[in-house]
Amino acid sequence: MHFFAHYIILIPVLSWVTAVILKGFYGLRTKKFSLSQTLGSGGMPSVHSALVTSVTTALGIKYGVFSDIFTVALVFSMIIIYDAINVRFEAGLHAKALNQLNCMKEKPTSYNFNESIGHLPEEAFAGSVIGIIVAMILMNV
Repeated sequence: MHFFAHYIILIPVLSWVTAVILKGFYGLRTKKFSLSQTLGSGGMPSVHSALVTSVTTALGIKYGVFSDIFTVALVFSMIIIYDAINVRFEAGLHAKALNQLNCMKEKPTSYNFNESIGHLPEEAFAGSVIGIIVAMILMNV
């Protein structure tokens, strides 16, 4: 069996690193690069999606797509990606509204809520593609 099939934990780690690096390059492309944004939540591509799809893909390759472990990984991946696109994206919209309300106050506070904590569907899709590709390459498929 291949090295990464024995050490599947390395696949999501390398997928995470790949997605973070690509997120940094994407930030450079849009001329808005910042290290905190590159390492933080939200943005293109979704690091969460890359992470969970890489481990799900690796488990599917190793144990088969009809195995119990693949099913569990797939369900958790779907929950995480759904959360990133819907729940955390909505939380970001709420943060933006609260920050705008704060600016309108006579004495605004210095604290601002993080507005970029969720993902657009295309960001989650890009992260998922990265995760699948990294897993397939490392599992030699």
